[in-house]
Formats: sequence, structure tokens, C-alpha cells
Amino acid sequence: MLMSPVEFFRNLPKKECTKCGKHMQEQAESYLMDCDQCNSKKEE
Repeated sequence: MLMSPVEFFRNLPKKECTKCGKHMQEQAESYLMDCDQCNSKKEE
């Protein structure tokens, strides 16, 4: 039996920063893999 699309997206794990491992808040149309704090450290 196929899972409904709603259940599929509810069961996805939370997005984690690839650098520090913190959970990130999901944002529509965001392809960033690093959190805001790690991204700001790159720019310095």
C-alpha cells in the first residue's frame, strides 16, 4: 500500500546543518545545507 504524500513529508527527518549538526528551521524554496551561524562564519 502506498503512503499518502502528506504522511511521507511528515515523516521526513528534520534538516540538519552539515557543519555543526544543529536542526534547521525548514524554509520553502531553500536549498541551503548550512545554518545561518555557519554561513555567517564563512563570509567573515
